[in-house]
Amino acid sequence: MALPINIDELINGLTVEWERIEFKEGWNPEDVIHSICAFANDINNWGGGYIVVGIKEKDGRPLLPPVGLAINNMDKIQKELLNLCNRLKPHYFPIAEPVAFQGKHILIIWVPGGQNRPYQAPMFMGKSSQYAYYIRRFSNTVKAQFDEEKDLISLAGTIPFDDRIHHTAEIEDLKLPLIQSFLHEVKSELYKNSADMRFEQLCRQMIIVDGTNEYLKPRNVGLLLFNDMPQNFIPMSQIEVVQFKNGPGDDHLEEKIFKGPIDQQIRDVLTYLKNMVLQERIKKLPDQAEAVRSFNYPYVALEESIVNAVYHRDYEIREPVEIRVYPDKIQILSFPGPDKSIKKSDMEKGEFVSRRYRNRRIGEFLKELKLTEGRSTGIPKITRAMKNNGSPEPIFETDDERSYFLTTLKIHPWFIEKQAEVPVKVLVKVPVENISLNETERKIILLCKDKELSKKEIVEKLGYEKVYGNLKKALSRLISLEILVYTIPDKPNSRNQRYNVTAKGKELIK
Repeated sequence: MALPINIDELINGLTVEWERIEFKEGWNPEDVIHSICAFANDINNWGGGYIVVGIKEKDGRPLLPPVGLAINNMDKIQKELLNLCNRLKPHYFPIAEPVAFQGKHILIIWVPGGQNRPYQAPMFMGKSSQYAYYIRRFSNTVKAQFDEEKDLISLAGTIPFDDRIHHTAEIEDLKLPLIQSFLHEVKSELYKNSADMRFEQLCRQMIIVDGTNEYLKPRNVGLLLFNDMPQNFIPMSQIEVVQFKNGPGDDHLEEKIFKGPIDQQIRDVLTYLKNMVLQERIKKLPDQAEAVRSFNYPYVALEESIVNAVYHRDYEIREPVEIRVYPDKIQILSFPGPDKSIKKSDMEKGEFVSRRYRNRRIGEFLKELKLTEGRSTGIPKITRAMKNNGSPEPIFETDDERSYFLTTLKIHPWFIEKQAEVPVKVLVKVPVENISLNETERKIILLCKDKELSKKEIVEKLGYEKVYGNLKKALSRLISLEILVYTIPDKPNSRNQRYNVTAKGKELIK
């Protein structure tokens, strides 16, 4: 059996928060059963956690190299683990895997949040031991206090939407190529075995299905990430980008809808904004030798804002994540707002420390894909990125009912048209290896690589009837990137104007 996670990254805390990993030097049944109970109760909706047996710890961090476990004891330990889990009330069975790590054998126990919480474990290993609820408090497993017990009981039967079974879908709706692509990208050992495993076993091992053999159904998280069109099952699980060219009152707007697996939506939206919206300007200041570079919007701030919206939205609310692009700002809107455990005063300061995550399983997968850290770092990263770019501070808004969450990123002052009198040299100096072109832009430079062409000739060769907005944007962007040049540079609107590929463009073609 292999876990759908990279073992080196897990042990080094790169893809899973330290609070969700517990290291144990040796096999201690009593400690292990308490930790399994705590992770299964998942009081903070973090998504459970991992117990690593065979590695010492200090202050919640691993001490390497590992101590290891005797290989001839592994079978005995796993049998004992099975008996231990039978003693939980109700029964709960994690996934355990012996792993060779740095020349030693260790045991990793994956404990996802349980479907039947709250769970109780025996306080001691005696036959007539009393039972208690256990929870995770920071990096420790502790016995729940009275108020925490009440909190746990209130969670009974409350399974986060992303972890629920989707009764109208079938296991065949989960696509093996998407699953294998994910496992390959995260460097999971499970990828090597996936081609030879029964599909049902693979899905069970990734915990993206649930139910009996005769009624095996996908979980919502499986559909959102491993179906080509999850919108057929979970309506409006999409991202919509609306561009208002001349402000919110303008009748002319452009709308683009991004569908498909949610991780692919994030990547596609970011590529679209990078190509169509993001710009860089270089300003030479009189009192310093080096020029100053700034973007109209820093990429990191956009990325974190969009991932945050996809991660924390409520997929039961039939509203998409909406990105509104205005001449002077970008707004990212999602529903609902932050958890009420976050104070509004802290929100205004950009200090977000959520006690609970709304979509614990989605978060696990996005962390594995390096799309989020999931450590309440998103908002501070947005704020820091805007500051480092010289942009205005981001604005985070919600209402008292927390019915929505709106992030506003204001454009850098250099890009405001009314300040055009400021001497700014507008260039987009992007290294060739960092340039990403859309399909229209690629076709244009291939057409112009051997012959200068007019706009009319480009339109005809592309099979268009006239010059559409997307073609205008493509030509303008290729000029700004210095991939195309005008043959009559001092008269851009000349009727004899033609386009030619630069040396930089030819390098890009190669």
